[in-house]
Amino acid sequence: MNRNARSLSDAVTPIAFVRYITKAYEAYGLSFDAALREARIVPHLLDDPASRVTAEQFEKLSGYAMRELDDEALGWFSRRLPWGSHGMICRAAVTAPDLGVALKRWCRCHGLLTEDIALTLSVKAGAASITIHERCVTAALREFCLVSVLRMAHGFACWLIDSRIPLIDLTFPYAQPEHGSAYGAMFPGRARFEAAHAGFSFDAQYLSLTPVRDETATRQMLQKALQLTVLQYRRDRLLVDRVRMLLKSHLASSTHTNDLPNAEALSEMLAISSRTMHRQLQEEGASLQEIKDAVRRDYAIDLMQRTNRPLKQIAHMAGFRNEKSFSRAFKQWEGSAPSDFRKR
Repeated sequence: MNRNARSLSDAVTPIAFVRYITKAYEAYGLSFDAALREARIVPHLLDDPASRVTAEQFEKLSGYAMRELDDEALGWFSRRLPWGSHGMICRAAVTAPDLGVALKRWCRCHGLLTEDIALTLSVKAGAASITIHERCVTAALREFCLVSVLRMAHGFACWLIDSRIPLIDLTFPYAQPEHGSAYGAMFPGRARFEAAHAGFSFDAQYLSLTPVRDETATRQMLQKALQLTVLQYRRDRLLVDRVRMLLKSHLASSTHTNDLPNAEALSEMLAISSRTMHRQLQEEGASLQEIKDAVRRDYAIDLMQRTNRPLKQIAHMAGFRNEKSFSRAFKQWEGSAPSDFRKR
């Protein structure tokens, strides 16, 4: 069961995005009064740039507008994307063997719907990136278009593998808007503005994860418009690996006696609270202390097998206060003293 990291009742969506939808209505020569009533958004909020609406209100507004305008792009592109267009993309991608193939299909199928933008998936130096290449986007709705496309792509990826996917980088090719602080509520990563392209990147290891959704789940998900864009998944299926890699990196880079990072330091690196980190690790059947012990053990064994360093130095490099404490811990791990293990 998925839990929302932020309640749907929290008013965090900038009124600017509501105004973008009203602009789409105006472009089609239609009144948006009924759409605002459906979402219970009072019209006078449109005149206050500081106003916010809830994710639930925006979801209802978007769904109503997409159906009434028969345009899931809500005026972004040179031609409509009829109701059901994104459903076709989801159905094409949901049967993929892993997330990497699914996102490639997503990008390819999106290109079949419109030539106004092109989506690409690339992998470099351990990071996977989704990039938007603009060709012809309505200037008045540019921000709305780029933000929405990235949120749908990221939301679909999280939904497909039922995992939170933290973003390493998040970029937009325009100046930071007045409501720029709200981007933190829309994306699990800090936004950079005035970049060359719109896009985001994340750990490429997620690409190898197997989807957990099927056609039935897809039908249920598609019953709500833009549901993907407002759900923030708490569970991170790669959290154990990410914690382990951070700890290993710390040991490899340390040149002096220093214990491994504590929970607060690690959670800050992972951009989650320490409480959330402990809970998620527990859900995955692990604990921070167990991971720390395993990292120290593997690092020490690697040094003993690869080098002729004295055990005292290895204990020091593995983050132990002295050789005695290292020997005591090693006996618990391997059932023998470090010296006996090395001889063997």
